[in-house]
Amino acid sequence: VHTVYLDFTRPPTVNSEHKQGDSNQQLPTDPGDNAKTADTCPELVLKVRIQSHKENDFIEVELDRQELSYQNLLQVSCYELGINPEQVEKIRKLPNTLLRKDKDILRLQDFQEVELILMKNGSSELAEYTPSLLEKPCYNSNAAKMTY
Repeated sequence: VHTVYLDFTRPPTVNSEHKQGDSNQQLPTDPGDNAKTADTCPELVLKVRIQSHKENDFIEVELDRQELSYQNLLQVSCYELGINPEQVEKIRKLPNTLLRKDKDILRLQDFQEVELILMKNGSSELAEYTPSLLEKPCYNSNAAKMTY
């Protein structure tokens, strides 16, 4: 007669190790795996909009990573937004970085926000507003006549 003692304080070890090993093989071991897939993706996805005080929605545009350049970003963004590239004065990576050359574009990462700053009547919006501020007095004329 054989006596079998069951120990319920420890989990069984024979089959669970084998199953555990199988499940570990299916799970990614490197948390950077997702980043690697993004880098090998043939397209760079950027969020692009036109600078506007009224509208702040972005659209997503895809650029071929093999053809990344300032000119390509400008052409694709303008096409997607329905504007003429000649209307664009500057391209800004939000919040505050001007993109000026191809190297700047090569450093962009997926889903970064880019804003096109348009010219108005052949000049920038800032230049358009500056003369109007100079033409109008920036103080209350009644207050200027008061004595202290």
